[in-house]
This record gives sequence, structure tokens and C-alpha cells, in this order.
Amino acid sequence: MKFEKGIPVTWLAEFVGAKLVGNTEQLATGINEIHKVTTGDISFVDFEKYYDKCLNSAATVIIINKEVACPAGKTLLVIQDPFSAYVKIVKHFHPFEPSNKAISDTAIIGEDTIIQPNVFIGNHVRIGKNCLIHPNVTIYDDTIIGDNVIIHSGAVLGADAFYFKRRKERDVQYDKLESCGRVIIHDSVEIGACCTIDKGVSGDTIIGHGTKFDNHVHIGHGAVIGKNCLFAAQVGIGGKAIIEDEVILWGQVGVSKDLVIGKGAIVYAQSGVPSSIEGGKVYFGSPVEEARMKMKELNWIKRIPEIWERLIKNSETI
Repeated sequence: MKFEKGIPVTWLAEFVGAKLVGNTEQLATGINEIHKVTTGDISFVDFEKYYDKCLNSAATVIIINKEVACPAGKTLLVIQDPFSAYVKIVKHFHPFEPSNKAISDTAIIGEDTIIQPNVFIGNHVRIGKNCLIHPNVTIYDDTIIGDNVIIHSGAVLGADAFYFKRRKERDVQYDKLESCGRVIIHDSVEIGACCTIDKGVSGDTIIGHGTKFDNHVHIGHGAVIGKNCLFAAQVGIGGKAIIEDEVILWGQVGVSKDLVIGKGAIVYAQSGVPSSIEGGKVYFGSPVEEARMKMKELNWIKRIPEIWERLIKNSETI
């Protein structure tokens, strides 16, 4: 998320109650997760094993829970609970904006787009030309939809990221990381009934040109789906996953977070993808392997009783 104007780091330190270390004169221009940061952004880190990654990232302002050596040109906001400080900043600059009608007056809807009954369109949504939005679709604030897009009944675009910090010492243990990102749907996408596409925590969840989703597909926060992908029913994509162009995922494929599926990969139904896989290959299983190798493995497993019986017979004749 980018701010409307630069925010002095001195104001930020006072606002969250942090100690200011490093450059005290610069402005913060946005707030972002570590994998999305650009120069001028605020990010946060509260685990020591991630300190180096955050301190050496493009982030200009880093909220951190320990005073460490500050890299040249950066600003540290040192505070005991960086997570809560980050959330406080998000809530201040991106507060919830209630709606009082089904289609917001601030929404922009393109020529020849059809909006069926009972569709909700939130604040500052932009929908392109020649789209078809079927009944009972919910489009949260700030979502951007291109031209020639079809969205089937019951789909939800822009719900909050599934991102929480656990506080085991409390009765209610999970604190919510407030979402201030968006969903962006490019041209000629089709989204099946009851699909759910979560907004990014602070960046964008993106669905590429020409991609098609069957019913009940879930896309996690900050995921980037390439062009001309095809996802069958009940596919689930974890947060921040990158799915490159022309990937086909058949029914009930589960994809973990923070990985890359290469261009043109095909994953057979009910497979699990726990880590990055190369493009241009066919995969199967959980965890996935190349399909031909996995099929051979399964054939050998089926022969285990036969092989075992032969071993017993051979041992008896010795």
C-alpha cells in the first residue's frame, strides 16, 4: 500500500511509541510485506532469524523488536511488538470504510457490463467493459477487474488475508494482521461459482489474462497467477505463491505458500505441491513427483504383497 503523501519517520516513531534509530530525516511512502517491499516502504520483523532478510531488503523503514546496527540510509523503529505497531499504522492510513448500498457510488463500471441482482460492489472498485457479474457475487473495496471478465454466483473477491500472530499466553490467542492490499483481475478471466480470492496483506493478489477457474477455487493472499492458467474445482493456492503462465491444476490440488510453479506445468488431481516445481512437466502425488515416476512407484507398491509372498516361499525351500 502506498500513502497519499510521504510520512515523516519522526511522526511514525511518535505514533507507535518506538525508538528512532538511523536516518531521522526521511519520509515513508508506503507499507508492505517483506517480499513486496520497494524503496520508501515500511516493513516489520519480529523474529531474529529474519533480521538479515528484512534489514537487507529494499525497505527504507523497518519496525524491529531489538536495537541492531542500522544499515546505511535506513531507519529503524525499535519497539517490543512490531506486529501491533504495523497493524496500528495500517488501520490509521487504511481504515475500514462502511458501505450503505449494494453498489458503491465510488465504483466505476465499464460500458456493456452486466451486473445481476444481489451483487455487492464495494468502495473504489473498478470493473471494465463487457463483463458479466452473476447474482450474489461480493466484490470488496479497491478490487480492480479488467474487460470481458465473467464471475459466477457466490464468488467473493477481496476478503482479508488469512494471516494471524499467535499469543499463547492469552485467552483469545490470534491477532489479525490487517489487510490493506487489493485483488486485480486481468482481462478475459472467468471465475467459477463460490470461488474465493483473498486480497494481499499489503500488496496485490493478481489473476492473469485469460485464466479460467472452475467452482470452489481458493486463492490465498498475495498470490500471483499467470496468464492462461486453468484450475479445476477445489484447487487451493497458498499465500504469496507464484503460478506462472499456462499452468493446469486439476481438481483438489493443494499448493503451499511461498513457492513457484513453473510455466506450463500440469498437476494431476488430488496432488499436493509443498515446494517449487519446474515448468513444462506433468506431476502427480503428495508430495508431487513427475507423474511417470510416481505411477511406476505406485505400481511397485501394489506388487509388495506378491513379492512378499514369493520371499516367504523361497525362504521355506532353503
